[in-house]
Amino acid sequence: MSKLDELLVDVAALVESELSNQMSLTVVTGGAVITGRLAPEAVWRQRVSEVLTDSARLGEFAAIFTGPPRREGPPTHLHFHMARILQGAVGIPETGGMYRVSIADISAWTMGDVSYSDL
Repeated sequence: MSKLDELLVDVAALVESELSNQMSLTVVTGGAVITGRLAPEAVWRQRVSEVLTDSARLGEFAAIFTGPPRREGPPTHLHFHMARILQGAVGIPETGGMYRVSIADISAWTMGDVSYSDL
């Protein structure tokens, strides 16, 4: 996208305000379809930090994700949790993952989470 989708930025801002973490969204970015629930960046960072802390090999990276986001102004990224990359009739990973997607790179989006029964 050459210009940010203002409506999508507004959705992201509402999620960032932590008034709701129940927004499900499906986006197309770089040819990939990602579907899942949005989270405020601070919540997303905390969860990633927890996952890394529990890893024997990746624990040293956990500190990067602690603390508040270092950004001012409107949101520039969407933070998905419990999300999947859709490929054919398969969602990767099956259990859902943590994805950070630049709003500038989203070429299409729709409200809602695409479930396996929809494929």
